[in-house]
Amino acid sequence: MALKTNDIRNMTPDEINHKIFSLQEELFKLRFERKAGRIEKPHRIRQTKKDLARLYTILKEKDNAEKQKTKSAA
Repeated sequence: MALKTNDIRNMTPDEINHKIFSLQEELFKLRFERKAGRIEKPHRIRQTKKDLARLYTILKEKDNAEKQKTKSAA
């Protein structure tokens, strides 16, 4: 099931990084299965890529917000 944006926003940056790592592993396995011709759910490749993009985007937003916060405090 696809990750919800609100669920990702409630995660800490460490949790997001952990989720990114696990999805990258999953994507590697899915691509390997596709090349071997034994993938059962080919739609999972596209869904995993979109989930990764959501995670990277929100992680970047959190990073930018943190930079703005430290910039404003200085």
